[in-house]
Amino acid sequence: MTETQAAPAPRIALHYQMLIGFAVGLGGGLLVNLTAGGADWVETVTTYVTGPLGQVFLRLLFMLVIPLLFSALVTGVAEMGDVAALKRIGLRTLAATLVLSAISVVVALVLVNVLRPGSGVDAETARALLAQAQQGAGSILASTREQPGAVEQVLAIIPSNVIRAASQDDILALMVFALAFGIGLVLVGEEKTRALREAIEGILAVTLRLIGLVIRLAPIAVACFMFNLAALFGLDLLVRLGAYVGTVLLALGFQLIVVYGLAVWLGGGMRPWRFFAGVQEAMVMAFATASSNATLPTSLKVAEEQLKLPRKVSRFVLTIGATANQNGTAIFEGVTVIFLAQLFGHDLSLGQQAMVMAVCILGGIGTAGVPAGSLPVIALILGMVGVPPTAIGLILGVDRFLDMCRSMLNVTGDLAVASVVAHGVAGGGGGAGGAAKPA
Repeated sequence: MTETQAAPAPRIALHYQMLIGFAVGLGGGLLVNLTAGGADWVETVTTYVTGPLGQVFLRLLFMLVIPLLFSALVTGVAEMGDVAALKRIGLRTLAATLVLSAISVVVALVLVNVLRPGSGVDAETARALLAQAQQGAGSILASTREQPGAVEQVLAIIPSNVIRAASQDDILALMVFALAFGIGLVLVGEEKTRALREAIEGILAVTLRLIGLVIRLAPIAVACFMFNLAALFGLDLLVRLGAYVGTVLLALGFQLIVVYGLAVWLGGGMRPWRFFAGVQEAMVMAFATASSNATLPTSLKVAEEQLKLPRKVSRFVLTIGATANQNGTAIFEGVTVIFLAQLFGHDLSLGQQAMVMAVCILGGIGTAGVPAGSLPVIALILGMVGVPPTAIGLILGVDRFLDMCRSMLNVTGDLAVASVVAHGVAGGGGGAGGAAKPA
């Protein structure tokens, strides 16, 4: 290197760039809300500038989600080499998912019954907020009426037309097809399917490369998302619904730090602080996008590069977990249903709360990993326990913020399950180079 050549300046890590964007957007939005809240130009900026910029980022990611989910799951299954390995990893994944989901809902119900946030909200304020959000609640209820019955939903998991399932963003049905396709590749054998496997691996490589380019826009998108949230709502709604928001955040925090920390330590052979240090990029991305599916590329990268998990395990577990392991969603649904029941004077029996817990676990598995995907499920549960489903409108104002928080927990839970499964499959040694052993 000559004296005239300067060394390239070190690049700021992506998750730090996103944190900077988060701080800039939040600070700018709060400043605008305090100085010009309600002004016409604020709505114009959020509607025609920052809103579309954030949506462009999300649409670019969602454009690539279908090919990523299909190719990653097929490749992950095919790399296992035999059905016995698939069965072993699949059962471990299912067991870890069910255990963590059950714990999450129990935590939610215990906290909401002990703290009783619904008892501390003024009834007049609740009616005012509900009246303001009536239109949004109506659109959510309309979507719940379009949902098929329980039997139809179970049957719909097996797609009659995989192309239509993909076009309708039926992620669960697409995953079933990808899982079956991967098993077929394993059964037929590598000799006859080598070219097909290489083609699918090529699709995965191209998709990941494109996503890597899109992710560079994340800091700008994060700033736009936070600006919109803070400029339009400020801290007013968080203050008025503070007890409810605090209960949800407390439950999410307990699951994140205590439950996941113990899970990766006892079940994954990894020190909790090492795990959380490794997954921080995925956590920030999930918080910013409020979408498990949109964060999947970052989760795959983190699992392989930071946690050093075996690729065949991480691709299988994380791809399935993006839809099927939604602990944050289950917590949010449980707290919200009991909160609204308390608010409207419906004291649910232990049997009703047990039913709520079971439905929330199933809802966490079946809820789409997209922003606000759990609201129709909550409306259905409210109707089941005798609470007016229109009460969902009460929490719409704070849902975006809580959606970001629960999405972060969902993604962290996927990575925790992947760490536990990888450690168990390896017989006590987690990822490559023993990276999953206690540090």
